[in-house]
Amino acid sequence: MSVSKIEVIESSISAQRSGLTTDEVLRNQKEYGLNTIHNRRVNVFSIFLRQITGNPLTIILALATLLSFFLGQRASSYYIFGIIMLSILLGVWNEYSAEKTIDNLLKKISSSALVIRNGQKQEIPVVDVTIGDIILLSQGSIIPADLKLLEANRLEANESALTGEAKTVYKAVSAKAFMGTSIDSGSGIGQVIAIGKNTEFGKIAKSATFVKPITEFQKGLSKFGNLIVKTIIILTVIIFAVNYFLGHNVLESALFALAIAVGLTPELLPVIVTVSLSHGAGKLAKKHVVVKKLLSLENLGNMDVLCTDKTGTLTEGKIDVVDYINPKGNKDEHVLQMALLANTAIVHHKVIGNSIDVALWEHAIKSKIDFDKTQKKIHEEDFDYNRKAGYTVVRNAKSLELIAKGSPEAILALCKNVVDSGKLNAKILALRKDGLRIVLVAAKSIKEKEKYSWDDVKDLSFAGLITFLDIPQKSAGLAISQLRNLNVATKVITGDNEIVTRKICAEVEMNADRIITGLQMQKLSDQELKKIVNETDIFAQVSPLQKLQIIKALQDNGHVVGFLGDGINDLPALHNADIGISVNSAVDVAKDAASVVLLRKSLEVIHDGIREGRKTFNNTIKYILMSTSSNFGNMFSAAGASFFLPFLPMTPVQILLTNTLYDVSQLSIPSDNVDHESLVKPRHWNINFIKDYMLFFGPISSIYDFLTFSIMIFVFHARGILFQTGWFIESLATEILVVFVIRTAKTPFYKSTPSIWLTLTSLGIVGIGVLLPFTPLAKQLGFVAPPPLYFIILVILTVTYLFLVEVVKTMFLKKYSL
Repeated sequence: MSVSKIEVIESSISAQRSGLTTDEVLRNQKEYGLNTIHNRRVNVFSIFLRQITGNPLTIILALATLLSFFLGQRASSYYIFGIIMLSILLGVWNEYSAEKTIDNLLKKISSSALVIRNGQKQEIPVVDVTIGDIILLSQGSIIPADLKLLEANRLEANESALTGEAKTVYKAVSAKAFMGTSIDSGSGIGQVIAIGKNTEFGKIAKSATFVKPITEFQKGLSKFGNLIVKTIIILTVIIFAVNYFLGHNVLESALFALAIAVGLTPELLPVIVTVSLSHGAGKLAKKHVVVKKLLSLENLGNMDVLCTDKTGTLTEGKIDVVDYINPKGNKDEHVLQMALLANTAIVHHKVIGNSIDVALWEHAIKSKIDFDKTQKKIHEEDFDYNRKAGYTVVRNAKSLELIAKGSPEAILALCKNVVDSGKLNAKILALRKDGLRIVLVAAKSIKEKEKYSWDDVKDLSFAGLITFLDIPQKSAGLAISQLRNLNVATKVITGDNEIVTRKICAEVEMNADRIITGLQMQKLSDQELKKIVNETDIFAQVSPLQKLQIIKALQDNGHVVGFLGDGINDLPALHNADIGISVNSAVDVAKDAASVVLLRKSLEVIHDGIREGRKTFNNTIKYILMSTSSNFGNMFSAAGASFFLPFLPMTPVQILLTNTLYDVSQLSIPSDNVDHESLVKPRHWNINFIKDYMLFFGPISSIYDFLTFSIMIFVFHARGILFQTGWFIESLATEILVVFVIRTAKTPFYKSTPSIWLTLTSLGIVGIGVLLPFTPLAKQLGFVAPPPLYFIILVILTVTYLFLVEVVKTMFLKKYSL
């Protein structure tokens, strides 16, 4: 029916290149396997090993307990081992669930290859590519396997994934093209000669260690970890030394000191972080957002500037051809036919290419427009985003013709003697004011030569113009307002014309009074650009390099920048933005470069992603503040009491049981609600804030612990088991229930509603702690049932403790602004 880019390439494919048959595909896949390098499998055993080795203190405690077992303390050893295993299994289960979440999310991102099989073009998953397959290549695609090129039309590949060199490599017929590299320009056809681990990329991947950049979130976790490690080492050494010199048993002193150290360690922090991130990623998946790496969700929450093109975000993203007009002002199908010849879209069961070229083909197919099949392309130059034009040399029955297509400014600059140029410019201006996008077509006869270049694209004759319409999204204005409420500025960066951009932006209620064009940017110094990017929200007619300059200028101003792009021209900005965002319909290289992929292109889903990222950070901080306040205070109290009591305030088993029950109660923190006030701007790590929080709130917990000690000794005359039972229950109740105060900045705390799971787990675990002394396990764990008066005192202590923490929280927050 029509002449397309694929038909031109395929015209020289012989019968032997009709691709594999179905039987050949199945036979080759059976012989060579699937086209994968790493089989992403969630390995329970490797997760189990990570949980064991992730906390060296647990290993030391286990070894000390093993020694205790052989020295005769078998009963307590069994319980310590049981508690250690329970803690490890909790971590395994949660990390396994998180890994499965991200594994399922990645399956939603399509990664496909265009092949010829059974003589027909097919789009198949990359994993199904096999030896002998015929692969069709175009600009923006990632090569799915090692190929031998059968056809190459000005084909250039970016091999930086293999060599580290960003410079593109020209590819001729019979050359090799390698898996993982991408097509920068041109098109071609190749036959698969190696797949999976046998490719050059696969061989490198076997031995190479790919270092991922460390995010701000990871740096903060590392600093917090260093703070805790120093605190634990100092306290452990002091506790052991004092207990030893007081004449306590050496092994018992060592086990007690190690139990205190484990109690101080926020060993669930990696689990809480992972579960929080996977919980957020799972919620976003339901809203059509796929987070490729869990830590990207936290980066998304930190974003305070979003840069985006207008197509598909401010507009519906479905560009339609409106009209095609010749120089006389009449509708002329010949203008459309010329535009289809100067077109790089790939046409098979669906049309793939840049939005303008796709719109042209879809209109032609829908309108059933017939073409002169005698016209054959002999040379083609893809659309150049800097020149804003592309061209094709076509052979027809009479002669050779060079056809160029591009922006009005670019094409008119290449034309000569345009009849009534003033009238044409006025027409273009009027169309743009109506919100229409415009592409001009020009042509000239050309003599046959061995090589064509951009030097040949001059002295053209204007042949006509084509208009397109992209309708503004009704929800875009609301989405921009929602982002603004989260203190995220939206900046539009587009290669489209200033006038059309102004109209679209105005229709979605963006301030379009000031627009900076690419031409104006060229005249700015780096310092001037840094100032301009903060003051300006709309940039039009910019090149790919200028998009990158805008991103870097914003980052130099201290902003965390997200960039939403879907084309090969967006690659520099996607790579360099703090958070690269693409869509599932984007070219392969754009999806590969992005950290977040939208299954539906919309600013609304990005708003949801930012909120989830901020929720994750806030819930992580809740756990850290809990661990560094009440938990720290209780362990400090245990250490202090051991210095003057003739018996241990809690046995190692009881300390570990307290810690395990506390950890179980905290596993629901990732599901907790977050106050709106905590989401309106990004939060960042502040180690000084955490230190001060520990110093402010830790002593309050210790005061109540020592108050409990006094009550147990002087009111109940408790020694040994009764004392340990009384403090176990009070310690567990206060360190768990304080989460309801710490989880919110609101005062009083009950103005903020916790999640149902946090409420149930917190109250449930406290209930278990209260009931344990009355169960058959009491004797083995070293507990005894306290008298009824104890529980009245417990309620008074717990209520006054929460009240005092609330008062101190109010004072503390006056010093620190959250």
